[in-house]
Amino acid sequence: MVEVGALRKGMHIVFDGEIYRVLEVSKHTMARGRGIVRTKLKNVKTGLVRDENFNSGSLVEEAVLETRNAQYLYNDGSTYYFMDLETYEQYGLSEEELGDVPLYLVENMEVMLQFYEGQPIGVVLPNTVVLEVVETEPAFKGDTVSGGGKPAVLETGLKITVPFFVEKGDKVKVDTRTGEYVERA
Repeated sequence: MVEVGALRKGMHIVFDGEIYRVLEVSKHTMARGRGIVRTKLKNVKTGLVRDENFNSGSLVEEAVLETRNAQYLYNDGSTYYFMDLETYEQYGLSEEELGDVPLYLVENMEVMLQFYEGQPIGVVLPNTVVLEVVETEPAFKGDTVSGGGKPAVLETGLKITVPFFVEKGDKVKVDTRTGEYVERA
């Protein structure tokens, strides 16, 4: 059991007999009263999203997930396929089940597959991934004075802001938790 105040985005909980992924958490306090924890939960099996409010101090059951090393193989448009590195078994997950994970997936990349009761339900990405810049504006002399950045599109379709010195064809390291540029690779 975990207190609702300790819920974080990406956690999995069992609520009303179903497993849910926590999409959003916000805490609100009332004057002279207990706080409320507002959450947005996504049912892992059905994909339905629901808003749920909990009183501060309430307990929910945390889902016990098994993780296995896996390798991302390919996608066929709507399903992404992964291979368990120990048993060589292949598993397919839909875009809805993965959320924004496909924006960071490159073929042959090693990830952690999450399983609940023997069924794959999600993917844990490494904290950073290296992706190639496929589209960005050229840098002009004097751009660095402003100290900002410029938009760039990466090989997976992810759009981020990069420093002015990054050019098309460069490889950059991206933080998968925030979706931000870290450094040039």
